[in-house]
Amino acid sequence: VMQGLKLPLTVKCEVDLLLVAVTVLSFLTRLSGIQFPKAVVFDEVYYGQFLSLYMKRVFFIDESGPPFGHMILALGGYLGGFDGNFVWNRIGAEYTSNVPVWTLRVIPALAGSLCVPLGYLLMVELGFTHLTALGASVLLLLENSLIVQSRFMLLESVLIFFLLLAVVSYLRFYNAPNNSLCRWLWLILSGASCAFAVGLKYMGLFTYLLLLGLAAVHTWHVIGDKTLSNVSFYCYVVARFLALVVLPVVMYLGFFYVHLTLLYHSGPHDQMMSSAFQASLEGGLARITQGQPLEVAFGSQVTLRSVSSKPLPCWLHSHKANYPIRYENGRGSSHQQQVTCYPFKDVNNWWIIKDPSKQSLVVSSPPRPVRHGDIIQLLHGMTSRFLNTHDVAAPMSPHSQEVSGYIDFNVSMPAQNLWRVDITNRESDRDVWKTILSEVRLIHVNTSAVLKLSGASLPDWGFRQLEVVGDKIYKGYQQSGVWNVEEHRYGRSHEQKERELELNSPTHDDINRNLTFMAKFIELQWKMLTVRNEEAEHKYSSLPLEWISMDTNIAYWLHPSSNAQIHLMGNIVTWTFANLALFVYVLLFLAYLLRRRRKINDIPEASWEQLVLAGVVCSGGWAVNYLPFFLMEKTLFLYHYLPALTFQILQIPVVVEHLYIYVLRSASQQKAFGGVVLAALCSVYLCYHTFSPLTYGQPELTSEQLAALRWRESWDILFRKR
Repeated sequence: VMQGLKLPLTVKCEVDLLLVAVTVLSFLTRLSGIQFPKAVVFDEVYYGQFLSLYMKRVFFIDESGPPFGHMILALGGYLGGFDGNFVWNRIGAEYTSNVPVWTLRVIPALAGSLCVPLGYLLMVELGFTHLTALGASVLLLLENSLIVQSRFMLLESVLIFFLLLAVVSYLRFYNAPNNSLCRWLWLILSGASCAFAVGLKYMGLFTYLLLLGLAAVHTWHVIGDKTLSNVSFYCYVVARFLALVVLPVVMYLGFFYVHLTLLYHSGPHDQMMSSAFQASLEGGLARITQGQPLEVAFGSQVTLRSVSSKPLPCWLHSHKANYPIRYENGRGSSHQQQVTCYPFKDVNNWWIIKDPSKQSLVVSSPPRPVRHGDIIQLLHGMTSRFLNTHDVAAPMSPHSQEVSGYIDFNVSMPAQNLWRVDITNRESDRDVWKTILSEVRLIHVNTSAVLKLSGASLPDWGFRQLEVVGDKIYKGYQQSGVWNVEEHRYGRSHEQKERELELNSPTHDDINRNLTFMAKFIELQWKMLTVRNEEAEHKYSSLPLEWISMDTNIAYWLHPSSNAQIHLMGNIVTWTFANLALFVYVLLFLAYLLRRRRKINDIPEASWEQLVLAGVVCSGGWAVNYLPFFLMEKTLFLYHYLPALTFQILQIPVVVEHLYIYVLRSASQQKAFGGVVLAALCSVYLCYHTFSPLTYGQPELTSEQLAALRWRESWDILFRKR
């Protein structure tokens, strides 16, 4: 063995010095001085609120995106020892000593720094020269908007990093030899990067779908490869499916699993969730409902929560106030006791489930459970009025029936207070009504109307509470017509005074009712997709059409007493070249396509395929990250354009190299074009340098210098006149 061993043992290592150089410069431009300013910068005020809740393990819902982004920012807080104690109430607020500014900002800054070498590698994987790759990385390096977005506790730089990593990894896999083991690792990394991107922001989904489309086309080519055996072909297809579909789905679920495991305390967004979800969190409803009986029985005292959280989560409620004899529009009412839906916990939310055939209002021993299909009466605990509905128009919804607490005025309005229990999520037709878990429709026996939250608010005579109606044309499953028992106790008191004391006391008897992870995931994901906060018009909001030509900017931070300020502004020279490159690429592509249809091949087949692939990645990446915003009904900002911009910038060197090699045939033309490209790069640097005081917030400029930087009337640059 020793004779066969050749000494000395050597290892060969190739280092791309250009790649190393742009990486070092990228770290310098993104990481230097990121703790300045030591104050809240623009959307840090938004992410910071969730960060504090994360550090305190408090549950929340952020409808803007999945939880992975918050987990990344929380990692920065954890590494810096942040306790979550800071009031994120305004932009510009000075950070206190307990806020680890550097560690909170370092992860987005690192991600933003690595986008530059990834741009270089992307060009190389597309088959372009290292000089072209260098040009791409320099354009990303000197892009002011990408620098600004990378230097603060924001998520766009992290999103762009994972989008680029997914594409580079997939191209590495595609370009690697078939017999290479590493190529499958690149495919797995691509799938994982897609999961990270989608887990950060829903916008990552569009690039993921683009990559899936590209992989589908390449898989179609594999199907036509006669050199592959059937076994190899099936292995190839299954491996791609596992890495690009199954792995991202599993990882996406994993983000929610970790998120829900970490955030186990009750928090400010609990009431948006179902009673069962709330009961699974520590504190809040879990503290109230701990020890409740599971099965609802005749004689049970219950609160009934509407499953719908629109317009507000609320509980079936009544109080000692009657409907007005006549409404403002002249219509009459029954003048019986008001029944409403009240968005706060209150003793008047308690009702007693009564068996119509018995007088008893207490639970027998053993308890007789209420089952699906049973007929019940609902007696209001504090006023002893039966829940009633009849052929009288509801106050705000005249097409529906009024729901009241029945009072016998001896005016030919008999009591109609029988209700049939319909458990919508039952497993059998004799299912028992269960606390928290059962979703129940209450169907009026006489009229077949369903007890329903209309969503309308009552006038002052109804204390602005929400209207409850009997809906006779109710069809299908509507959350507004479904209720669940939230708080529950077995009634023991026979007399009204004793019962009122009992209704004011806490519940008892411990029952464990943990939701499964999948049930919690489905509910939380649905809420995140459907719940929308009221979108107010923002001073710096903008329209997608304004982004292309950078007609807008955002003031991220202003010094309280000087002219020092930070703006989200792009390198206007780069943005102009990016738009021009996209236009030229489309013209080239259409021209080649038409001429190829005429059997005229101006460029080699390999160059055509390279141009098409580069277009799919760069122009396609721009389109899928930009065009969907035209369909979105939400407040939009310039930073939403940055992922699309990154792909568009990468289109510039693609077009430049193609023009240089295939369009400009003579040496003199190429030389002149090289001079133009060099001049363009110099102008990019000059623009970067000119606007760098607004990128880094220092040095402070005079009012005259700031006024000189307002190259467009639509730019909002602020300065103090001395």
